[in-house]
Amino acid sequence: MEALRQDDPRRFGPYTVLARLRGTASSVQYLARDTASEDAVVITAARPELAALPAFRRRFQAEARTADRLTGHWVQTRLGGPEDTPDEEPLWMAGPYIPALTLAEAIELTGPLPERAVRILGAGLAETLSRVHATGAVLQGLAPRTVLLAEDGPRLTAFGPLGAAADAEARPGGQLSVRLGYLTPEQVEGEEPGPASDLFVLGLLLAYAATGTTPLADGPAAEGAERIARTAPELGAVPEELRGLIARCLEKDPAERPSAGAVAAELALEGAAGLAKGGWLPERLAAAVAEQGVRVRETVAAGAPVDAVAGGPVDAVVPAPAPAPDPAPGPDTRTAQLGDIGRVPRTDRPTTQLSVPPELTGRPAAAPAPAPALPGGVPAVPPPMVPVTPRPLPVPTSRAAAPSSAVDRRGLLIGLAAGAAGLVVGGGGVLALGGGGGDTDDPKPAPGHSGPTVAGLPPQPRWVYTHPAAEPAPLTAAVWNERLLVLTGKSGATAVDLRTGLRAWQNADAADAEAALPAGKDLCFVAAPTGFLWLSPKDGKTVHRVDHAALSPGMPKLSAPEFVGASGPVIWFTGAETVTVKAPPPKKGKKRGKDRQVVRAYLFAYDIVRRAQLWRTPVPAGRGTAAPVHRLIAVRQDDLVVRQTPATLAPGDVKAAKGRAVFRSFDRRTGKALWSKQFGTVAPDAAATGDDRGLLYAAVGDDLQTFETPSGKPKWTLNGTGGTPYGTPVVTGTVLHTTNRNQEVGAVERETGRLRWRRSTEAAITTAAPAVTLSTTGRTLLAADASQVTAFAAEDGRRLWKFQDIGTQDPKGPTVTAPYRVMTAGRTAVVQRDRIFYAFPVA
Repeated sequence: MEALRQDDPRRFGPYTVLARLRGTASSVQYLARDTASEDAVVITAARPELAALPAFRRRFQAEARTADRLTGHWVQTRLGGPEDTPDEEPLWMAGPYIPALTLAEAIELTGPLPERAVRILGAGLAETLSRVHATGAVLQGLAPRTVLLAEDGPRLTAFGPLGAAADAEARPGGQLSVRLGYLTPEQVEGEEPGPASDLFVLGLLLAYAATGTTPLADGPAAEGAERIARTAPELGAVPEELRGLIARCLEKDPAERPSAGAVAAELALEGAAGLAKGGWLPERLAAAVAEQGVRVRETVAAGAPVDAVAGGPVDAVVPAPAPAPDPAPGPDTRTAQLGDIGRVPRTDRPTTQLSVPPELTGRPAAAPAPAPALPGGVPAVPPPMVPVTPRPLPVPTSRAAAPSSAVDRRGLLIGLAAGAAGLVVGGGGVLALGGGGGDTDDPKPAPGHSGPTVAGLPPQPRWVYTHPAAEPAPLTAAVWNERLLVLTGKSGATAVDLRTGLRAWQNADAADAEAALPAGKDLCFVAAPTGFLWLSPKDGKTVHRVDHAALSPGMPKLSAPEFVGASGPVIWFTGAETVTVKAPPPKKGKKRGKDRQVVRAYLFAYDIVRRAQLWRTPVPAGRGTAAPVHRLIAVRQDDLVVRQTPATLAPGDVKAAKGRAVFRSFDRRTGKALWSKQFGTVAPDAAATGDDRGLLYAAVGDDLQTFETPSGKPKWTLNGTGGTPYGTPVVTGTVLHTTNRNQEVGAVERETGRLRWRRSTEAAITTAAPAVTLSTTGRTLLAADASQVTAFAAEDGRRLWKFQDIGTQDPKGPTVTAPYRVMTAGRTAVVQRDRIFYAFPVA
């Protein structure tokens, strides 16, 4: 931590700047105090000379939005940022402060990390890379000074070449030149980086953490590219348990490197967070992190900026060196320094000296030294990831036979020309032209190939389908006859072939429809706001149509139906109509009363194969004139059980229920009302489901209770944890699969309530329980929540794998907050998150 300089800003929005934390090639990070909450905050402010470039501003802002999609796990939440910042205003972002050291600082302080700490570090970084790579994007943000070691695990602070740059400068014509520290063989050969490039850099980083040196990058900088492209890495000092994995990451051929998910699973099958429980840092590093936190809290509590003191350092602190080739630079006498964390870090030579020759980049022969790298790790929020859809990397055929002479210098750059708004990343990095429109959605992705499944690693998806950004997002999704994935939205219905992931057809008639169901083997049924439609599965054309007025004889003013559920060819829905009830004839000498408008609601049974109503039966009307919304709780041989959703209950029904849910049963053949009951203290919005044996399973407080119906007799209770209610369970065979807000799933014997197993998804605890889905075979249980999908063996609860993505590839698109959803068909599980659908093979 360093005192503020004379030209440093003293305020950013609602934050008061207190001290400098560190400088990077593209930005300066400050410690600040939130004037409202008095919390410690990290401000990442772009360097003014770079922020003046339109290309830099656009990239900075777009990447900040992309970083938001990675929030959680090992990426800090962004508190404020550069959205719509005027060109004349400073460019900055804010994030919460946590005590941490950079990896480079940690190595300089105590030397190489223990093998367990390297595992946790690598697993945490690989978990984040896996989320990035799920959409084909590339991170390019790994370096010893962009990775922080906090008390509970690693943190990633750079999400693209801007954040991880060893050097960045404005060039003539409005270009931005960025020199990377860590290169990859494909970048040296002039190819675009792909997801495998991140794995190569991860291998270098883990070797650095395990040994204190970087394979291939140590030594004279002028030979760095040659070593990376041609020389086998020397890994003798790497612990034997890690040597094989790191060697695979450092394969010259990108196709030979493991995926990020495979690395995460091999390093920590239980996840980085699980392995890090109980502490993971060596004692001296843990003490340094704790001391840093104390000093920051004292500075924030004082509330006043730390200004330079003339004549020397203050507070018995150690000056931070300015990076330079000399391993023992002199102190920075321009400012006073705060925060003694031990031995002063030396310059990380492997990550700062692999520059492109000046004659190729146009840089002056003597480039100015980068800003000082300051001690005291802070989880800043620097310029985030640059999402790019990489071109397929060609398999090298002549690399092994290439001469060992120096690499062709022209191959160190992908291109030598860029537009005025371009971004040039030198040193064998990437070349990206600024001002582009971002990635485009491909509605017809090529099918993928599923590979072998590694424990903890999701299988390769058979295909990935992204709904075009030019069309409204899907509102519903359903699997039809294990052949089509049918999506409905405001513009109509779209069918995706389940075998290939290719779009099969579209139908505009089905706008805002729901409940895509098989009407026999030859038609696809959807319920649209204007009526029922039967579509051809071959081309999507409308074959039959029944408007609402014709759904039920004698009800020409039937409101839009609300779908309840289905079983075989029969669907159930509710509908309502407003009728005029005439006043009775007046008594002699009295005036005739006024006619009344009354809403009458019904539950309908409809055969979608015969296209005929089976029965209708009265149910209580809801609020207003719309049809009340009911949910199907159980379908049995002779009856069905439904419950009205709380939001559509009329005020009188809410008062009569006295805070408890009302369940209703109807005869499946005639629609006759059989019973209307309340069970225990089950609330109107509590999770509940029934089975074919007449049992009702419902969340009551923190417990899961079972009742016999219709008697209401309690059968058994499964106790829960305080404050984590159960979600809707799933019935299969003799087992009830449970879920709760503590992010746990389990298996319970339906008859006795005996717990067979319970496992955690290890996801962050939220306000909702995961939604559980069984594969068609019943062998795999999939739990989906807002952050991931976790697969378990249904028999014994073994954790099989988990899957995460970042939601969208478009850096200019909105942040994706939609939860994951799972649909199963045959041996395929379709995972949806917003517009993106993945088809995974499952048992």
